[in-house]
Amino acid sequence: MKIAIGSDHAAFSLKKILKEHIREKGLGEVVDMGTDTDSTPSDYPDIAFRVGEAVAAGTADRGVLLCGTGVGMSIAANKIPGAYAAHCHDVETAKLSRRHNNSNILTMGARIIGAPLAEKILDAWLAASFEGGRHAIRTGKIEACENKICPACRPSKHGRTVIFDHPLVQHKVSIIRDKNTPVKTFRELVQEIAGLMVYESTRNLPLVKVKVETPLTETEAYALEGKKLAIVPVLRAGLGMVDGILQIVPNAKVGHIGLYRDPETLNPVEYYCKLPGDISERDIFILDPMLATGGSASAAISLVKEKGGKKISLVSIIAAPEGVARVHEDHPDVDIFTAALDSHLDKNGYIVPGLGDAGDRLFGTK
Repeated sequence: MKIAIGSDHAAFSLKKILKEHIREKGLGEVVDMGTDTDSTPSDYPDIAFRVGEAVAAGTADRGVLLCGTGVGMSIAANKIPGAYAAHCHDVETAKLSRRHNNSNILTMGARIIGAPLAEKILDAWLAASFEGGRHAIRTGKIEACENKICPACRPSKHGRTVIFDHPLVQHKVSIIRDKNTPVKTFRELVQEIAGLMVYESTRNLPLVKVKVETPLTETEAYALEGKKLAIVPVLRAGLGMVDGILQIVPNAKVGHIGLYRDPETLNPVEYYCKLPGDISERDIFILDPMLATGGSASAAISLVKEKGGKKISLVSIIAAPEGVARVHEDHPDVDIFTAALDSHLDKNGYIVPGLGDAGDRLFGTK
């Protein structure tokens, strides 16, 4: 079990004690997420957000947060969708927070309870298991509320469909839908939309702490862990999204998948596949601006998986319900990010209302 632990300056001493307690009893692997000293005041929300995001994203199995009372840490951590922090001051509360509420973060107050009791509370909390049943119905309602409020914010082990409703994205989508928009403008806007979408689609990339020397002093900052990203456009229309994303993540490696849709069967036909050699180690974003039947996107995802890809997301601009259903059926582990979910497909497999053939409009071939 990987346990992310964090504290502010007021609870720094208790954090040191609990870290050693976890190690001595073999309760799990400890990941310290700050603060690093009790001599400099720190803001508890900063620490709570780090631990909350790690637990919600699955990079840590459980989290422990400590401050003077434990209350501030609990309030802050619970702002992260997927983080369920329980503020506990006795053993029984700790047990029930796991059994009935499926809490994944424990918060305690260093000025409220002593180290011996904190150790007992931690032991009980780590040992307890979620009972499910009627409690799962209740926790499920909390998850549903989170998904309704901000579907892009909540990491998940199952595939999600995230629709970007940001005004800038929707404004630009309206322009590219217009049949009178010229090729140059269409091409520029597709890049801009892809660039805007990448902010949310990369929200849960893991970070590591680094030291940075500013003009005034040395400080703690964060960098992408390993910077191992790959973007894989589906030829040819996916090429129109590449530059917009590379402007945001210029170190990403670029693979290519060539597929075309058979006009009779509407099934995808592969003609090219070239991916980075270390694709299994990368977070992968497959780019296909139009998710219509889902056949090409599903085939592209299958190809990437055959080459060893594991962490895969699909980024589209316009999607049809039929395509979304197909991808989630074939690849339930893949998230779909799109700027619009349209009505349906016509008899020719085009998205309605859609924007026509994205490849033709990008390259002026029709």
